[in-house]
Amino acid sequence: MRLGLAAVWLVSGTIKFADPGQTYLAVKAYELLPDGLLHPVATGLPLLELALGVLLLAGLLTRAAAVGSAVLLVLFIGGVAQSWARGLTIDCGCFGGGGQVAQGQTQYPQEIARDVGFLVLAGWLIVRSRTRLAVDGWLRSGRERPVAVQEAERI
Repeated sequence: MRLGLAAVWLVSGTIKFADPGQTYLAVKAYELLPDGLLHPVATGLPLLELALGVLLLAGLLTRAAAVGSAVLLVLFIGGVAQSWARGLTIDCGCFGGGGQVAQGQTQYPQEIARDVGFLVLAGWLIVRSRTRLAVDGWLRSGRERPVAVQEAERI
């Protein structure tokens, strides 16, 4: 679960980081932020996603990264839901793209359902943050080897 959520953030963050202009348009399409915040959010969002992905991939600060993931996903779900409620016709820009789309081309229910699924993963990691092959395990136990390696040695 940790690696799955890490992959989501790494892919999403990489795509957004590679195309900052499109990320800016995607953020702007939500019509939620004042113009002065559009650029900082569009610039910071991919960096945040990449940071969460790296932390989860390494298993470092797993619970904190899961909490950060959950908060970000709740914001994403809220953003998509308010766009749907307000009748905006936009693509979420979750994995690149974003911005205005033709009437009838929105996928709000699918986007919300997908993000709820990711939120469940984040919630699971908040509750069960101790995972195999994680840096957290090394740091928490003071042991030199990952917990999974030590368990395998006992068999």
